[in-house]
Amino acid sequence: MRPREVYIFTEGEVTEPEYIDFVHDHGELAVSGQPFQIHYENIRAPSKRRKPLPLVEDAVDCLVRVENAARQAGLKKEPERDWNWPQVWCFFDRDEHKDIGPAFAQARNAGVNIAYSHPCFELWRLLHYQNYTGGFGGVCGDAAALLKKQPGFAATYGGRGGSVSAQEAKRVKPDQFAAAVPEQNRFEQAKRYATRLGGKQPGLDPERWDPHTDVHRFVEDGLGVCKY
Repeated sequence: MRPREVYIFTEGEVTEPEYIDFVHDHGELAVSGQPFQIHYENIRAPSKRRKPLPLVEDAVDCLVRVENAARQAGLKKEPERDWNWPQVWCFFDRDEHKDIGPAFAQARNAGVNIAYSHPCFELWRLLHYQNYTGGFGGVCGDAAALLKKQPGFAATYGGRGGSVSAQEAKRVKPDQFAAAVPEQNRFEQAKRYATRLGGKQPGLDPERWDPHTDVHRFVEDGLGVCKY
């Protein structure tokens, strides 16, 4: 059976791909027999093409290509879409980018999916440990610092000093999710907290959604994973 092919463009070069690989390796499918394949499309992209608007521009080109290939393979998009119709996703953060609004608008018009975090992806990782509802003022370093303080987080890097450098903390360790909520569905907890944040956002301007993350949409809608 042809798997769903998921094409991914990430702003980050380390954290997001390692997290996605973790979900690929440890995730449980919501519907058995509906596998997926991951394609990282911008592994070698220069930093100037890893900002939100260039990411979306490249993703739109990819979407046209992979949807044409899907039609040639006999998959259907309309009127009822096949479960394995390909998807294209962009991962990017608020950070201090100036092109968030245009990137969202272009992605929406083209049908490209976005997994967006404000201020950054570290918020999604943090929600696996605790609920968080206060704003960060757009400062990713504050979110990263709070993540590093979580019980058991530093120990997943194997050190004995009880601390981890900012550079090391970018690496995703599978044990972080086990340490976060032992014996529970860590994804379900993070999704629940993230969904609550999403219901409190002011207006339609994603630059003002502080804090916000909807990575759970990618896990569920993109990969079809319900648990890890």
